[in-house]
Amino acid sequence: MTGETDTEIPETGAVFTFGKSKIANNVPSRLWLKNDIPVHVSCGQSHSAFVTEQGRLFVFGNNNRGQLGLQTKGPVNKPTCVKVLKGERAQFVACGTDHTLVSTSQGEIFAAGGNSDGQLGLGHCNDSISFQRLHPFCDYAPIILLSAGGHTSAALTEDGRLFLWGDNSVGQLGLGNDSHALLPKELKLGQTIQWVSCGYRHSALVTDNGDVFTFGESADGRLGLSAHQLANHNDPQRVESLHGVLQVACGGKHTLALTEDELYSFGRGEFGQLGLGTLMFLADTPVAVGHFRKGRVTHVTCGENHSALITDSGLLYTFGDGRHGKLGLGDENFTNQFTPTVCQRFFDYSVMTVACGSSHMLVFARPRQQESEEVCLEDEDVTYSYLDRCYTSMLQGQPLEHIPDPAPALALQPTFLPSSLPTSHRWSISTQTKLMRSSSAQFGPEFCNLPPPTTGFTALALTGNIFHPRSPTDTPKRFKTEASVESASTSIILPARTTPRKYIYIYIYIYIYIYIYIYIYIYIYIYIFFFLCSPKTSLYSFISYP
Repeated sequence: MTGETDTEIPETGAVFTFGKSKIANNVPSRLWLKNDIPVHVSCGQSHSAFVTEQGRLFVFGNNNRGQLGLQTKGPVNKPTCVKVLKGERAQFVACGTDHTLVSTSQGEIFAAGGNSDGQLGLGHCNDSISFQRLHPFCDYAPIILLSAGGHTSAALTEDGRLFLWGDNSVGQLGLGNDSHALLPKELKLGQTIQWVSCGYRHSALVTDNGDVFTFGESADGRLGLSAHQLANHNDPQRVESLHGVLQVACGGKHTLALTEDELYSFGRGEFGQLGLGTLMFLADTPVAVGHFRKGRVTHVTCGENHSALITDSGLLYTFGDGRHGKLGLGDENFTNQFTPTVCQRFFDYSVMTVACGSSHMLVFARPRQQESEEVCLEDEDVTYSYLDRCYTSMLQGQPLEHIPDPAPALALQPTFLPSSLPTSHRWSISTQTKLMRSSSAQFGPEFCNLPPPTTGFTALALTGNIFHPRSPTDTPKRFKTEASVESASTSIILPARTTPRKYIYIYIYIYIYIYIYIYIYIYIYIYIFFFLCSPKTSLYSFISYP
């Protein structure tokens, strides 16, 4: 079911949709189930699916190739339970360009949708509008991960065996020069595999010792390989510069790799999907994103031209192509984001999982349970513009609850707090109020013309639903110069602002000065004019003629 307000969302959480999701006329919406909880979500090119705690599979979106498995080809605008799998207990789901994979708790795999390159693994190339069982996967260890790419599919077992099938025209299955694999084939790497991800025309896997192997289309650096390795892109090649990788995600033409301490990206990033800023649109080898402190990021995923990640405190960050609002940053903010940008929409929620498609995104999140719960933001998430707005409201005596939301973003690249600030701050974000609603803004206008830091400073306490200045004594009308920002060693400080009253005095002085100057100038001009032109005082009266 869906709700009009966030107050209706149960404690078990809800699925949030952004972009072209075929739900609620493609506007951001939320949905949840009675007596059941979504546990796994997936997005394809233009369709979506999620699996619940009770093992039910729900699908919605485009269905032109039968990828929803509902035995029809018409589009579906609301989540619909797949009746064909009623006797099975669905566990994982993966959506490709136009096909869908489902694994069950019994170790079986079912597939439906487009099959032009054998991506369903049925031994032929005929489409299927209902879910069909693959050859007995139950003979192997339990399935722990499914992945679906352009026209490729992959299944990873608990004992580290990887099976792939579908299109291999550019080596995206890692099976050498074979153009197709109509049935699942095991990729024998000689190492235990713990993660796999299929992109549009390339794939990547992670071994148990943290090495990353990539294969498939090699253009635009999406494989992260050195020049001498590209000739063998049809076979898995180890990315030499990456070590200790936990997870990898493949998008349309880019790849993300997550280690215990860092997030790396490589490939094509003209929309900002690499998260490396506006000066780097192409990375042939892995480059550290550098936005987060060590160990903050816990999960990454890629869409066609955008990316998303979850932090250890349950915050969601998105970056890349902002069209259709698929980044979840608000109705008015459809601009591209070239660095990871926190989604204010989920400050009151703990994000559990996220999936990115071609033009949409699905997020499963639960309301934060505590009345006031600390979450950890990065220094670069806070811009001067919003803090300046809060400070001005504070000086004017405006109630903190009525501080307006930041204005919509005006540009692509934000201006952030100085990078020299300490990086070990825990920002206190209260979830008592519901001020966020569905605000489309980030932290104020992304470009603001503010003076540089000076020698005089005033520290602000940051609290509230986003960031509200408040006295350490919680007295709204008393403002001190000591910060209550929790930090390992220091507090964030901001340049001191001149009060509006002093500005008024300056304007009055300037106005009086200009008025007096003009008055005196006019008086002197008139006096001289009449003196020279008067018959008695004219210069001609002093001239005598013979």
